[in-house]
Amino acid sequence: MAAVTDVNYALTPDQHARELRRAVVAATVGTTIEWYDFLLYSTMAGLVFGKLFFPNEDPLTATLNSFGIYFVGFVARPIGAFIFGHYGDRIGRKSTLIVTLLLMGVSTFLVAFLPGYAVIGMWGAVLLTVLRLLQGIGVGGEWGGSVLLSMEWARHNGERGFLTSWPQFGGPAGLFLANLAVLVFSQMSGDQFFAWGWRIPFALSIVLVGIGLWIRLRIMETPVFRNLVAQQKIERAPIVEVCKKQWGTIILTALARTSEQGPFYIFTAFVFAYGTTTLHASRDLLLAGVLCAVCISAITIPLSGYVSDLIGRKKMYIIGCATMGVFGFVYFGLLDTGSSVLIFLAMVLSLIPHDMQYGPQAALIAESFTPRLRYSGASIGYQLASITAGGPAPLIATALFAAYKSGTPIAIYILITAVISIVATAFLKDYTGKDVSAEYDGHQGAAERRSAA
Repeated sequence: MAAVTDVNYALTPDQHARELRRAVVAATVGTTIEWYDFLLYSTMAGLVFGKLFFPNEDPLTATLNSFGIYFVGFVARPIGAFIFGHYGDRIGRKSTLIVTLLLMGVSTFLVAFLPGYAVIGMWGAVLLTVLRLLQGIGVGGEWGGSVLLSMEWARHNGERGFLTSWPQFGGPAGLFLANLAVLVFSQMSGDQFFAWGWRIPFALSIVLVGIGLWIRLRIMETPVFRNLVAQQKIERAPIVEVCKKQWGTIILTALARTSEQGPFYIFTAFVFAYGTTTLHASRDLLLAGVLCAVCISAITIPLSGYVSDLIGRKKMYIIGCATMGVFGFVYFGLLDTGSSVLIFLAMVLSLIPHDMQYGPQAALIAESFTPRLRYSGASIGYQLASITAGGPAPLIATALFAAYKSGTPIAIYILITAVISIVATAFLKDYTGKDVSAEYDGHQGAAERRSAA
C-alpha cells in the first residue's frame, strides 16, 4: 500500500477556507434546488393532483391515490442511493452530484407538461408515477454527496456538525421555495391555478437547475476523496463492501431517522389535505404557516448542528426525538381547535422538533461510515428511511384519520416513531470531535484498526 499522501499540501489555509465556503454554498444551494423539485410534488399532492388525475374518485380516495404516487418517489430514493452511492465512492463526490442535479431537474421540469385525466385518462397518472420515480432516484443520490462535500472540507473535527447542517437546511429551504411558488401562483383568479397555474412552479425548476450546475461546476473535489485516490483505496464494489462490513450501521441509521422523517411529511404534506378538507382552513393560511416554519428552520437547523459539536451528536439527536414524541399531541391539539391563529401557530412551531434532529443528523450518519464506503453507506442508511418512515407517513396519517376521525391517533403514531428513533440512536457510536478521516470498520475497535493497518 502506498504511503499516506495528504493532497491538501498545495492549498494555503486561506485557499482551504475559500474552498470550504464554496463547498458549503454548493452543497446547500444544490440540495435546496433538489428538495424544491421533490417537495413541490408533496404540496401539489394535497392541493391539485387528486382532482387532476383522479377526478372520478371521492376526495379521500383521490387524496390516497395522489399520496400513493407520492410514495413511489420514496421507494425510488434507496435505488438512487445504491446507484449514486456506488459512483460517489468510485469517481468522486463532485461528478456524481452534477448527474443527480440534472436527473432531478429534468424530471421535475417535465411534470409541468403532463396532461390530466380529462385528456389522456389514467395515462396521466402513469406518466406522473414515472417522473416521480426519476425524482426519487435523483434525490436518493443527492443527499450523501452534498453532506460529504461539506464534511470532507472541514478544517478540524469540531466543526463537522455545524458544516453539515447547512446542506441539511437545503431541505426546508427547498420546501420554502416550493410553497412560496405555490402561494404566489395560487393567487390567480377563478380556476386558472387548477387549470394551468400549478404547472409554472414545475417549469421554473429548469432555471434553478442552471444556477445549481454553474455553482457545482466551479468547486473542487473533496480532500478526503482525493486522498483515497492518492492512496489507491478506491473500492471496486463499495455497495457490496459496505453492506457486508457495516450492515448493522445502515439499519440503525435508517431507524434513527424515523421520528424526523415521518412527522416531517405529516407536517408539510398531509396537513394540506387535512387542513383544507377537515379543518376547512384556507390554502393560503396553510402555505403561510409552512413558510414561516421554514424561516425558523434557518436558525434551528444550523444551531442544532452547532450544539451537537459541543454536547455530542447522539445527545442532541435524542433530545430532538423526545421533543418530537411530545409535540405530536400539542400539534394536533392546536389544529383541532379550528382557530386560524392556533392552526398557524401549530404549523410555525412544527419544524422545530424536526430541526433538532435534522441539524446533527448528517454528521451523525456520515461519521458512522469509513471514508472509502461513506457515500454508499450514508446514502443507503439515510434513504432507506424514506420507505420505512417518510413515504408511508401521509398514507398512515390519512388512513388513521379515516378510521378514527381524530388527530389523536396520528399523534400516537408520531410518539411511536420517536421511541423507535431513540432506541436506534442509542446503539449508534458517537464520533463527535474524533478523527474520521482514517480507514476504520464500524465493528472494529481502535486497536484492531491499527493492527489491520
